[in-house]
Amino acid sequence: MNKVVGIVLNGKSKTYLFSTNQLDLKKNDSVIVETDKGLQFGQVILPPYDVEDEDIGLTLKNVIRIATKEDHKQYEKNRKNAEEALIKARMISEDLKLNMRIIDAQYTFDRNQLLFNFLADSRIDFRELAKKLAQIYRTRIELRQIGVRDKAKEIGGLGPCGRFLCCSTFLTDFNSVSINMAKNQMLALNPTKINGICGRLLCCLNYEDEIYTEMKKDMPAIGQTYKKDDTEGKVVSLNLLKRTVTLETKNKTLIEVEV
Repeated sequence: MNKVVGIVLNGKSKTYLFSTNQLDLKKNDSVIVETDKGLQFGQVILPPYDVEDEDIGLTLKNVIRIATKEDHKQYEKNRKNAEEALIKARMISEDLKLNMRIIDAQYTFDRNQLLFNFLADSRIDFRELAKKLAQIYRTRIELRQIGVRDKAKEIGGLGPCGRFLCCSTFLTDFNSVSINMAKNQMLALNPTKINGICGRLLCCLNYEDEIYTEMKKDMPAIGQTYKKDDTEGKVVSLNLLKRTVTLETKNKTLIEVEV
């Protein structure tokens, strides 16, 4: 049994699990944690709870300590310096005529690494850019190419539903979304209706797909001949929520019947 806590790092939305390291932690506590990239500043989102060893999988990293006033000052300094580094990196990339858009920069808490995320339509040779940045900031530089879904997650915004984007509020991972999900839910295959502001299929197509699949199991398929009492015809449409089908009879009459 392990006592774990859910933490978001550097004000982002993705939640990571860490071992409490026997610290008395509460929701909204600011903490310093150990990660593969070094020390990071984070905030407790999920208060401590017990998890079985086999449910964790990988070895958890530890919460090092509850953040002090000095840690908060260091975090704010890192944020300010990262913003300045972002402006500088954009200037250098323009001078080098690199076809890329650097969208953010972030220091690890211990300043052992400076990470830049960028967008590009193809592979970019950024070795000269990384070399120049390393000479200026005297730390390890990492440039990471991300996709348009990651960009939407970083920037945020409003979806077609009028709510803040799922990816920038509560989604922790990008699950695969396919056009078959839209077909399964009998949605109009209009890109303006089924695509998010990132230009990719809406993440929320995942939410109800399993329910639609389950509801269709005992429903006739469109194009199939179906008979109910004295009414028989070809199925031309389904209403899964009402559990009805619309039949086209031999005399071309449309009749809605319950299944």
